[in-house]
Amino acid sequence: MLSPDGRVVMVTGASGGIGRAIASSLHAKGYSLSLGARNMDKLDNVIANYDKTRVMTHAYEATDAANNKAWVEATAERFGGIDALVNSAGMGGSVNLEDDDESVFDALWAVNAKGPMRMIRLSLPHLRASGSGRIVNVSSLSGKRVINDGTGYAMSKFALMAISHAARRAGWEDGVRTTAVCPGWVNTEMAASAEGISRDTMIQPEDLAELVNTAIALPNNAAMAEMLVNCSLGDMF
Repeated sequence: MLSPDGRVVMVTGASGGIGRAIASSLHAKGYSLSLGARNMDKLDNVIANYDKTRVMTHAYEATDAANNKAWVEATAERFGGIDALVNSAGMGGSVNLEDDDESVFDALWAVNAKGPMRMIRLSLPHLRASGSGRIVNVSSLSGKRVINDGTGYAMSKFALMAISHAARRAGWEDGVRTTAVCPGWVNTEMAASAEGISRDTMIQPEDLAELVNTAIALPNNAAMAEMLVNCSLGDMF
């Protein structure tokens, strides 16, 4: 396993939910962190008790290319490089195949697909230079199968799976390994509307964070392309 000492990880969506759990777990293990979120007040609360010598924060807006570029550059300047990128930021949205209002489709595509793709593109030169760069994309089982009318969300997560496999190919020869983590229901605010399942039986964010840690820590010769995780018996593909 790779040692966390001196390794720098960027995490999008770090102010809440899965991203917050990932940031907490990575910090506890000793990584240096560059954390991004839309709500900087919430993010400041997240890092209140963190070791500030190995943590920086930056506003992150998935749809703003200039913002994304500035964050990557600021991270590389602060820490001297970037060793891993965790794309955790995302949005939900109820839109189906027959809806004629495409605004929700557009928003889901911009946040869940184009945002991570842009962050990968911007960080790849630094990840290649690391020699053991890591990309972890928090996708969903909705990126593996369609079981309801949430066409827009599934479409964006299917796209994220394609981006993940493209990143695997793009960075492989330079030691960059990409993993897509695909959970079912996770106990976060996004799952508040879930019916037929209690919050305590959902995947807990802290447990998912441990899987992200594993993907980052595995050596180059033990790469996992996908991690599919569910809290109930159901279709995985």
